[in-house]
Amino acid sequence: MNDEHIGGHESAKPRLIRLREVRMRVSLGASTVYRYLAAGKFPGPVEIGGGRGAWYESEIDAWIASRKVAGTRLSR
Repeated sequence: MNDEHIGGHESAKPRLIRLREVRMRVSLGASTVYRYLAAGKFPGPVEIGGGRGAWYESEIDAWIASRKVAGTRLSR
């Protein structure tokens, strides 16, 4: 059996996303993302070459989910 198939489903391959997509997903500006990163409150990027960085999509999704679980909602 091929390692890419588990229980009849293809295993998900890690996907890297750049800052623009990270910002759109979390609705934060670049400076806020980097401020949270410096404070240890946000997943870190990995170097993809040429001084560029990207984030694992799964880590961003997990961060978003943790915010939902924590119940952080704005009062209106």
